[in-house]
Amino acid sequence: MSYAHSDKREISKEAFLSNPAPDVRTREKMEGGRAFELVTEFEPAGDQPTAIAELSEGLRSGERDQVLLGATGTGKTFTMAKMIEETQRPAIILAPNKTLAAQLYGEFKGFFPNNAVEYFVSYYDYYQPEAYVARSDTFIEKESQINEQIDRMRHSATRALLERDDVIIVASVSCIYGIGSVETYGAMTQDLHAGQEYDQRKVMADLIAQAYKRNDQAFTRGAFRVRGDTVEVFPSHLDDRAWRLSLFGDEIESITEFDPLTGQKTAELEHVKIYANSHYVTPKPTLDQAVKRIKHELTIRLDEFHAAGRVLEAQRLEQRTLFDIEMINEIGYCSGIENYSRYLSGRAAGEPPPCLFDYIPKDAILFI
Repeated sequence: MSYAHSDKREISKEAFLSNPAPDVRTREKMEGGRAFELVTEFEPAGDQPTAIAELSEGLRSGERDQVLLGATGTGKTFTMAKMIEETQRPAIILAPNKTLAAQLYGEFKGFFPNNAVEYFVSYYDYYQPEAYVARSDTFIEKESQINEQIDRMRHSATRALLERDDVIIVASVSCIYGIGSVETYGAMTQDLHAGQEYDQRKVMADLIAQAYKRNDQAFTRGAFRVRGDTVEVFPSHLDDRAWRLSLFGDEIESITEFDPLTGQKTAELEHVKIYANSHYVTPKPTLDQAVKRIKHELTIRLDEFHAAGRVLEAQRLEQRTLFDIEMINEIGYCSGIENYSRYLSGRAAGEPPPCLFDYIPKDAILFI
């Protein structure tokens, strides 16, 4: 067991669709202030009371790394749960694979039914990276199948980290791979309050900027539809609930939560915050800056290939990169957007890309 921290930086509503400010730290959380509540009939036994007390005290005294030894079946998971309850600190639990992560996720959901227990693993069911064989001018396209349910759970996890204090993330080692920066993801949100005035067309334009697709027929996760003065949004982090914004003129009269399958109303809401439908969503000014820097590097690489007489490689690189740039300019996204994450997040060459650890609050416990 070890203690890890990372600065969690967020951005105000005013920064939406403009150049995000990287130094804004915290904001009020929609669902903050909830305590961890361990629900179990078990009581610590054997060495567990001593382990829980000593490990919790180590955390409080600022000890960075601690180790808990125990054979399989000795109750280490329960000890972890008791530590979380004892310290009341958010936690990330790192498992070596999806199978063990799923088992731990089920156990912690049982221990903390009233808290945000989330699952963050790789969403690829199948992944074939792109490849190019210059000798035969053969290009093998990247092929991937994304698991929709796991993608939803990843969005639910990152949203929970920004909106709740009582969060437990069960993750596989894929959480160290790059996702969009927390600054941009935290900025690209819409705060909507019942009784306040909003321009309906602006709300729709912001949804499109957040990578939501308008679809008035097939209403699926990550889509929105418009019927007169009513805008219905299927948020990226939910699978069985959607939100209906009922407007009268420019005023949102009511915000209703409903079942997208049956249309049945499930709750009346005063305030919703809509997060982006992609972790790589980026404001337009940042995209414009990124495109300039991508073109600059492309020029340097093409000169290197031409100087070495590698004409085919140069032609292939130019063709692919210009196509990606065109997609980014037109729709704000392209296949393989993660290839350009350094420019989108403003990182220097050699710096690690932003990952889940950037979203974790500085007082979190990391269990490995």
